[in-house]
Amino acid sequence: MRRDLIAALCSVGLALSGRVIAQPAPAVREANYAIKDFAFGSGERLPELRIHYRTLGAPRRDAEGRIVNAVLILHGTGGSGAQFLRPQFAGELFGPGQLLDATKYFIILPDDIGHGNSSKPSDGLRAHFPRYDYDDMVRAEHSLITEGLGVTRLRLIMGTSMGCMHAFMWGEAWPGATRALMPLACLPVAIAGRNRMWRRMIIEAIGADSAWRRGDYTSEPTEGLRTAQDILAIAGGAPRQMQKVLPTPADVDSYMAGPLAHATAELDANDLIYQLDSSRDYDPESGLEKITAPVMWVNSADDFINPPELGIAERDAPRLAHGRFVLLPVSDLTHGHGTHTWAAAWKSQLAELLSESGG
Repeated sequence: MRRDLIAALCSVGLALSGRVIAQPAPAVREANYAIKDFAFGSGERLPELRIHYRTLGAPRRDAEGRIVNAVLILHGTGGSGAQFLRPQFAGELFGPGQLLDATKYFIILPDDIGHGNSSKPSDGLRAHFPRYDYDDMVRAEHSLITEGLGVTRLRLIMGTSMGCMHAFMWGEAWPGATRALMPLACLPVAIAGRNRMWRRMIIEAIGADSAWRRGDYTSEPTEGLRTAQDILAIAGGAPRQMQKVLPTPADVDSYMAGPLAHATAELDANDLIYQLDSSRDYDPESGLEKITAPVMWVNSADDFINPPELGIAERDAPRLAHGRFVLLPVSDLTHGHGTHTWAAAWKSQLAELLSESGG
């Protein structure tokens, strides 16, 4: 279960999804892209950085040989490209006749640095792994797309949570790299306030566990990880959905003793610390005017991590040259922060974006 930890570690959103009609699954191909002598912003280097990725569909080229149908979808903190193969995402978007039909588009689902099957601390370096940040992750994504896959311009960049933040960074760093941007569930500002606080709480809880040993542990610091998981369950949860799936005290007790406790075994403390810490210097707010591609930016009103009462999106959206911000009201379709992976909630906005940016 390596999915977006912030949004779905607790599995509550998955358990109460309502019905998702399964579509025939498109073929998925997996591969690794190696970047030699990768230099991190910290000054550290890796002789070889491995970026794992999945693809669906095939490249289509124009008369000049340029790939014209590539779609890049970026995952959230603790997740991987595999999270987009679940029915509530792939079953709504990738099937025949759907918005991102895999027979029409070349869909690219990378695992970011520190995540999934890409290079990460738990591979062996543990706390001696280079201290990567979002800039390192986005540069590696760009290298995969341009050098590894030969794509000079993407049809669409879609990002969820951390991937949403990366989408804003792509739009600023390479304004001509995509025909459209769809950031889902984030804000383009430095992570501060409650958002930074709960991340620090998790990191400090793991560090306070005597088993952690500055990252050179012989067994996982389970007490620290249990605290981390409890915090993530609240941060990623949706009150309305939780109340539906856990309507009695006994349901809550059973859930905490079962699925929530079981998920702890699938965490690695160093990986989690690095994943949360990598957002430390994210702050694209000053460069929003650099983004020239059409932007459909979607958040949900029940998002604990990006609460609408901050008013940040409404303040910053007008600075996007061709941008629109949509706040989804709380409904049976929204799942808190994890709404970003439930395509039924926002696929009408995706349809608008695709139409407005050239079909």
